[in-house]
Amino acid sequence: MTGSSGLLGTALVKALRDDGARVVRLVRRVPRGDEEAFWNPAKGVLDPAVLEGAEAVIHLAGVGIEDRRWSDEHKREVVRSRVEGTRTLAAALAGLTVRPATLLSASAIGFYGDTGDRAVDESSGAGEGFLAREVVVPWEAETAPAREAGIRVVLLRTGLVLAPEGGMLARILPVFRAALGAPLGSGRQYWSWISLDDWVLAVRYLLAHPEISGPVNLTAPEPVTNAEFTRVLGAALHRPTMPLAVPGFALRALLGEFAQEGVLSGQRVLPRRLLDGGYTFRHKRLDEALAAVL
Repeated sequence: MTGSSGLLGTALVKALRDDGARVVRLVRRVPRGDEEAFWNPAKGVLDPAVLEGAEAVIHLAGVGIEDRRWSDEHKREVVRSRVEGTRTLAAALAGLTVRPATLLSASAIGFYGDTGDRAVDESSGAGEGFLAREVVVPWEAETAPAREAGIRVVLLRTGLVLAPEGGMLARILPVFRAALGAPLGSGRQYWSWISLDDWVLAVRYLLAHPEISGPVNLTAPEPVTNAEFTRVLGAALHRPTMPLAVPGFALRALLGEFAQEGVLSGQRVLPRRLLDGGYTFRHKRLDEALAAVL
């Protein structure tokens, strides 16, 4: 597994080890013990022997999109970290004599661009914008060598993951607990979310179902608007929310270019392939998910 020290990777490593699996973490420092191995995706360094005998490879590594303002350099690093890492891993997998059966590779619902009120699923094409065209499309394309070598490739198009210890929810909780939560921009943009528990369970489900390949939306079946998210989160915390929305111009001044694609735009994304495949969500509704994670 790459990206094993992040929010998603940490939770998934624990779940897989609790299942009895041996997880080898690919790290970019000196390994500590035989359950870590070194790789350097920027330089294409990965000893193929590390992958020999693996049942599956899970690739989650990439620079955080929201880590800082979208300068030109940060945007280049967002793209580079995803494209170079996926390229290094897919090439190493394709070159193996005995290959893992499965590669689960991180992706994002940013693939769909701003969908407005339109619901989209895995059959929908790529949208417009930096995240769709310059990040997700080339990121996913780099898995091609693994797929062409006969490895089952699943693209984990992940939405907003709800967990109090990290991600967007951790950033906004202090604001809502101070009774300062408010809709952002119009409030009509859709936020497609998934609880951390369901994300981990869905990935384990995909590992166990070899008939599923290609893009899979990791989102709950009931996306909500930003205004509804604001209302439900305030209710879950027993805190009032502000009656007036934070205007778009203020968000652009605060967050820069990220504000438009990361906050003011939205995706109404449905997990069609998970539902059709028989996956049962633990948290279908936002109020249920927030009650559980908080």
